[in-house]
Amino acid sequence: MRIQPSNHLFDARPWRWAPLAALLWLSGCGSLDYYSQLAQGQLQLLQARTPIAELLDDPTLDPALRPRLAMALQARRFASAALGLPDNRSYRLYADIQRPFVLWNLFATAEFSLAPELHCFPIAGCVAYRGFYSQSRARGAAALRQQQGLDTYLGGVEAYSTLGWFDDPILNTMLRWSDERLVAVIFHELAHQQLYVANDTAFNESFATFVERQGLRQWRAARGLAPADPQGERQREQFTALVLASRTRLQQLYNTGLPAAQMRAGKQAEFARLRAEYRSLRDREWGGQGRYDGWIAAPLNNAKLLPFGLYDRWVPAFAALFQQAEGDWPRFYREAEALGRLPAAQRKQVLTRLIAKAENLPNPAPVQPTNPRAIKEHQDD
Repeated sequence: MRIQPSNHLFDARPWRWAPLAALLWLSGCGSLDYYSQLAQGQLQLLQARTPIAELLDDPTLDPALRPRLAMALQARRFASAALGLPDNRSYRLYADIQRPFVLWNLFATAEFSLAPELHCFPIAGCVAYRGFYSQSRARGAAALRQQQGLDTYLGGVEAYSTLGWFDDPILNTMLRWSDERLVAVIFHELAHQQLYVANDTAFNESFATFVERQGLRQWRAARGLAPADPQGERQREQFTALVLASRTRLQQLYNTGLPAAQMRAGKQAEFARLRAEYRSLRDREWGGQGRYDGWIAAPLNNAKLLPFGLYDRWVPAFAALFQQAEGDWPRFYREAEALGRLPAAQRKQVLTRLIAKAENLPNPAPVQPTNPRAIKEHQDD
């Protein structure tokens, strides 16, 4: 989607959560003022766009910006030529919006619940956040929800997708990332344009995350780069597993129906346990590398745990589907689209079976691109 780090959500990657094309489909679930700020923010972003090709032809372009934009354009061409992703103007444009984040997303839950407040739109479906182009508006909305007794979490968003309704640009907010992460975002967001199923965030994000990861493998291979260091990915997976285990224990606590004071004390004890388990993992297995120290030291609540698991839940299922398609991207997309058309319960059953199949398979070597000639051409850009 969208729709996936600064120190906000570590590698849960807040740039993937955004209001999407909410401004296109106004409904009765929010105020006119809220939709007005969405429309104004999107319009300002659209007005700031310039084709990257034009910028690269400008001799006065900032020398530090030139190689980043050139690399992004190469990745954009690769996405369509080698991965079969939509071939349009998205990510062939650049916009400097003169701020560190394009959006701020607000997540909210009840004090003793891990169910998010949902915000629904007629076409895009329901999402677990509200997006604001103004940080002050986002903070005001968060304060209001806190006064109502809700847990809230506010995360800065560095990029988002409108699912192809507009030509989405590369943003200055994205250029703080490494080259590899920037390439990953381009693949991920174009995957959302390729396939998006309303009301199934885990499906959408897992699909796009698989496309991103497999696309990066092929990108690195095509450019003669060494495989990525697996240590960072392993640490991310371990940290995510810690948080998911904590969330499971919190859900069990909230299901008990204990008096509020006891649940409140149990909730704080669980967060203390999560911090202690993280420090133990960091010091015992990571050699003291504090990749997530900032996140874990900041205030914890239910809302801050909401994004975890959405990006990874069905990734093994899509990996199995890709192998089943013999690494052929068009065939993979057709089969993924067929899955997306199934009723939600049936779709979940098929994905679960695919994961079981994946667990019985040996780790595959990276699948080579199906169009090596096109890849070689774009290496020379």
